[in-house]
Amino acid sequence: MALLDKDFLLTNEMGKKLFHDYAKDMPIIDFHCHLNPDEIYENKNYDNITRVWINEGVYGDHYKWRLMRANGVPEELITGDGDDYDKFIAWAKTIENAAGNPLYEWTHLELRRFFGIDEVFNEKTAPEIWKKANALLQTDDFKPRSLIRNSNVKAVCTTDDPASELPYHKLLKAEEKENGFRTLPAMRPDKLIQVDRDGYADYLKELSRVSGVEITDFNSLVKALHQRFEFFNEMGGRLSDHSLLTYHFNEASEAEVNAIMAKGIANKPLTQEEIDKYLTMLLENLMKLNNEFDWTMQWHVNSVRDLNRPMFDKLGPDTGYDAIGTQPDIALHIQKLYTKMRDTNDIPKSIFYSLNPNDWMELASMMGCFLEGGVQRMQLGAGWWFNDTAEGMHEQLRTFAQQSLLPHFVGMLTDSRSFLSYPRHEYFRRVLCNFYGELAEQGRVPDDEAYLGKIVQNISYNNAYDFFGFFPDATPEELFGK
Repeated sequence: MALLDKDFLLTNEMGKKLFHDYAKDMPIIDFHCHLNPDEIYENKNYDNITRVWINEGVYGDHYKWRLMRANGVPEELITGDGDDYDKFIAWAKTIENAAGNPLYEWTHLELRRFFGIDEVFNEKTAPEIWKKANALLQTDDFKPRSLIRNSNVKAVCTTDDPASELPYHKLLKAEEKENGFRTLPAMRPDKLIQVDRDGYADYLKELSRVSGVEITDFNSLVKALHQRFEFFNEMGGRLSDHSLLTYHFNEASEAEVNAIMAKGIANKPLTQEEIDKYLTMLLENLMKLNNEFDWTMQWHVNSVRDLNRPMFDKLGPDTGYDAIGTQPDIALHIQKLYTKMRDTNDIPKSIFYSLNPNDWMELASMMGCFLEGGVQRMQLGAGWWFNDTAEGMHEQLRTFAQQSLLPHFVGMLTDSRSFLSYPRHEYFRRVLCNFYGELAEQGRVPDDEAYLGKIVQNISYNNAYDFFGFFPDATPEELFGK
């Protein structure tokens, strides 16, 4: 079989039919990514493929950076100010040694789907690929909006701080019919969670300013958050996202939490118990707000950040020095939180992603305890980050299918900072189709192409369309045409 031939990842006849005839051409709803809305609005051509593929300063693809470091590439040619061409050649040399890593497949897939370049990418072919790709990058088809539209994307959800005034979302909202897709905010309150960080007091001042609510205690903090939910909701926001490296359920009185907030504002040291008490009450109120506004609450849990402290001091966060978390009982503490919130009927639609796959069964079994109120309101999210591999995707699909109703799954997301990441949806769809093809081959589901075809189409697009409600006013076809 040739590299990335038309049937790569498809090992059975039913899987091939399902992908080529049903899943391949479905639109995309990218409900979680890290694209910058200002880049979408400004819509500028990239100088060269390094700037869109590897890095623009310390903003870029840290998946690639980790592999380049493993290949002995100096930091100057990764996040430093080295020559862009030299960085590209360094990535080509790295890819030669990346066989078996998903980035080997993704790299070639992006070259083929966006640039029409079928050559194997290596040090020998890199100079010509550099020329071909850079020439295309100067055309209108390779501006950010075109890359999104031409990938058949109907909605993009960025990741936004509650204190953001969403200036670029406002501008993009006025142009969405012309763009052919919606750019929507998704709230991520990382700075609000970080009560023990130096900038907590300044952040509360900023949140007070934008919300018009002076934050003096926990009650006023919740009022300010309610205003931000209203604003994001008006801008089309329908999701929030919550990063919990670790979490321990620990209840407290409002007076206790007010005292903890006061210490955080004064930048006084906090114990882990105090952090957990603040976080528990904050999460309870965020769950209430998500439920009130009929949003989906996403949970990204059990990661460990910035293990290499000298490099964190030099480059900052999200630069390739994170790993899988090892809190063995994090699912237990999430279960306690959900049990408490069920008592008051304040559980929102939820999607759980754990970076540690050891948590998946516990989270999947927990979902079944809180499924009242709609179709599959609780979901086990797609294989995330280090699990974003063919094998990780397959295991997530297997776990979801065995513990709940996989045909209701909302499917794939890019979780990416790159406009060239949309072929990851194709990659996922191939794994999905092969998964159902294997079940049919084993006689575990009907050998019924139409029945299974509908399932993979739903998981590829239709379920996300129905679940999130990004198009309450008109269908994408009515808004943007075919």
